[in-house]
Amino acid sequence: MKTEFKYLTGFGCEFSSEDERCPGALPVGQNNPQKCPYGLYAEQLSGTAFTAPRSRNKRSWFYRIRPSVVHRPFAPIGRDTRLVYEWDATPQTPNQVRQLVDDHPLDDRSNLLFCSQLRWKPFDVPTRQAVEVDFVDGLHTICGAGDFRARQGVAIHVYLCNASMRDRALYNADGDFLIVPQLGALVITTEFGKILCEPNEICVIQQGMRFNVTVFGPSRGYILEVFDDHFQLPELGPIGANGLANPRDFQTPVAVYEDRETDYEIVCKYHGKLYVARQRHSPFDVVAWHGNYVPYKYDLAKFMVVNTVSFDHCDPSIFTVLTCPSTKAGTAAADFVIFPPRWSVQEHTFRPPYYHRNCMSEFMGLIKGQYEAKEDSFHPGGASLHSIMTPHGPDTRCFDTASNCELKPERVADGTQAFMFETSYSLAITEWAAKLCNKLDDDYYRCWEGLKKHFNPYRKSL
Repeated sequence: MKTEFKYLTGFGCEFSSEDERCPGALPVGQNNPQKCPYGLYAEQLSGTAFTAPRSRNKRSWFYRIRPSVVHRPFAPIGRDTRLVYEWDATPQTPNQVRQLVDDHPLDDRSNLLFCSQLRWKPFDVPTRQAVEVDFVDGLHTICGAGDFRARQGVAIHVYLCNASMRDRALYNADGDFLIVPQLGALVITTEFGKILCEPNEICVIQQGMRFNVTVFGPSRGYILEVFDDHFQLPELGPIGANGLANPRDFQTPVAVYEDRETDYEIVCKYHGKLYVARQRHSPFDVVAWHGNYVPYKYDLAKFMVVNTVSFDHCDPSIFTVLTCPSTKAGTAAADFVIFPPRWSVQEHTFRPPYYHRNCMSEFMGLIKGQYEAKEDSFHPGGASLHSIMTPHGPDTRCFDTASNCELKPERVADGTQAFMFETSYSLAITEWAAKLCNKLDDDYYRCWEGLKKHFNPYRKSL
């Protein structure tokens, strides 16, 4: 898969690419000449307002065989989907387990309130060859908050599919998708070119960008969708010039066009609903492009971990790969955080994550391996949610082990990749996540039941 390294923060930087079959396809000296080379059309894709500050202004120019306006009218997609944004449809409570309403039996799941602290077992992937489910049809919303119309909020989804999209493309008019593959590689064809995204990599498809997903068998992964703004690298502050995710390690595709006339579906996600339009050609007919509004991918193995070498457990913000800012200074609409393999060297410290209540909502997923704070019960392809101010932390076994182990330098999380979608919004669970997926772990709260009272007012050291 042909890709190029790109600098992504957009501070005065501009990228360009043209299909090698059409040298000189990029106009020289201006964006929109009277006649483009090779008889192409010029088209701009704007990711910010025209008047956004230069340091944040994002747009790209396409030089394509046909402009994207050439399609028939959109109509509702005409079949049920699990992509939903009705945050008030399922009642919520702050309990650690599902709460019975009016003492109904547990098997009557229509009368349950759903809590703010949940764990899901690995989500089922369609495996029957006779039932083909592509990326669009395999989107399932777990939780979210806010309003895409007001451009404030987030949504969290999983994709569960076993078939490629074929002559079908999707674009999101509501926000950006950050895609985290967990099972199976994806080939994502975009208007900018192709991206190969494998487990332990991520891909960001920004608002309005058309894309198609090819899979190679049963595939599963997670998606963080943001409405407020676009993802960017976090500021480094006292860390200095180097650390965390380095800009040079992000990649964008190079131009490769399809000049193919066929019956093609364009699926648009608009106001939380899916609409479809038909056209008689491939939308991936961009011969050349330039700009700073691009899709990109990142290999999580290249993250430069920063950690303490003295005492105490640093806040998880030091593991932030990408952030989407909110209107509140220093508070993210969403952070994408990872917990990669690393050395742990703190002394006189309880090294796993501390017990915690947070003004943010924390959704965790596991790409591979065993998460250090819950090694026996949190599995790849599953998830957990700890909502705003809901207490959480290591299970009983982790606490007992970490409280009594010999503190010496040791490797942590080898062979593991856990991640977290953290947001300042209070997330609501969808009906699919609460009931229909049938993957909620009703015994999640039991992982803390073994935490015993150790207090002894007559003995300072235990």
